[in-house]
Amino acid sequence: MSNETANVVEHLAEHSNEERLETTCCIAGGGPAGMMLGLLLARAGVDVLVLEKHGDFLRDFRGDTIHPSTMEVLHELGLLEEFLKRPHQKVQQFQVQVGGRKITLADFSRLPLRCPFIAFMPQWDFLNFLEEHARRLSAFHLKMQAEVTDLIEEDGRIVGAHARTPAGELEIRAALTIGADGRHSTVRQRAGLVVEDIGAPIDVLWMRISRGPDDPGQLQGRFDRGRALVMVDRGEYWQCGYLIRKGGFDEIKERGIAWFREDLVAIAPFLRNRVAEIAGWDQIKLLSAVVDRLQDWSRPGLLCIGDAAHAMSPVGGVGINLAIQDAVAAANLLAAPLREGGVAPEELEKVQERRELPTRVTQGLQVFLHKHFLYPVLATSSRASVPWFMELIPRLPVVRRLPARVIGVGVRAEHVQVS
Repeated sequence: MSNETANVVEHLAEHSNEERLETTCCIAGGGPAGMMLGLLLARAGVDVLVLEKHGDFLRDFRGDTIHPSTMEVLHELGLLEEFLKRPHQKVQQFQVQVGGRKITLADFSRLPLRCPFIAFMPQWDFLNFLEEHARRLSAFHLKMQAEVTDLIEEDGRIVGAHARTPAGELEIRAALTIGADGRHSTVRQRAGLVVEDIGAPIDVLWMRISRGPDDPGQLQGRFDRGRALVMVDRGEYWQCGYLIRKGGFDEIKERGIAWFREDLVAIAPFLRNRVAEIAGWDQIKLLSAVVDRLQDWSRPGLLCIGDAAHAMSPVGGVGINLAIQDAVAAANLLAAPLREGGVAPEELEKVQERRELPTRVTQGLQVFLHKHFLYPVLATSSRASVPWFMELIPRLPVVRRLPARVIGVGVRAEHVQVS
């Protein structure tokens, strides 16, 4: 038996007991992009199947920022009032302390929107909220513990996907397959889409430390003497992101947990009586920062959105916002042709045309901050000084409004046009 014949036999044997499903749109990934797109398409009458590889949405230290533009989308869907009843923290300002100086980097309260603030809500609560409303639509279907492992291609067109479930293999045939499966996307890898690695010189160590009654409030960043710490007020605790140079976690661990706790105290002295809560490295989650984007977001029958199309740095917490905006744009452009049975390649390309400029501008700003602020702070033990572009923020009203606009709204806000 030739190798080619053996491979065919092996493939047939592997997939011979598959369950087979058909849908109009198959979405790989139940994160913010996938769940929002599933909700919007189902609301427009498009049959949708979302595949999520985990058994629930409960994973710690995922992006928890719900931006003003996302809350505008929820308002347009008639869901904002109910959303705001869910537990969340409101942040109207982002303050940074660089060396010995404090600067209000972004003031969201001046945004001319219904919700001029960032809402911090655990991502699993936000996803559960979207799921709860999506499941009320007969066209929406969600399958948990279903991990997409491969794509189905016929005559140069993607016509579905294979997934692995606890019950066995699953074959899904679909007019359109969406890759919304994150920065390590299986879909984009199996589709052979070319990734441009822009690079990020930082990683982030996430952890929790309890919050004291006299602690400073709101969202804040502290940068000085080779250290950078972002702290998010989550009510009873701080969600802390300690920025380090790319690949530097092993070196930090070699120095020991006691040294690391003292490093936290050096940048945020008010934590001294609580840093012992970090008892070991198992309480710290490493996020390896990635900034990349696809050259082409689509192939016939397939489209990538969110982190699968463009992984963002954690700077500004804007990744979720861009993912939601991608989903809204995709639904606006593709719902009608999907209702008619399929989408042409040029219709998929319109999504990239619509969303590529916001992606490039946002990533460009992130890379600028990496190069001209974060990396210089992390690369020296000297006292940090405020960079020139931050000096302009409190002095010029036009510049003062820009960070809040970029972080809270984005470069091009999308609005729901499908129903």
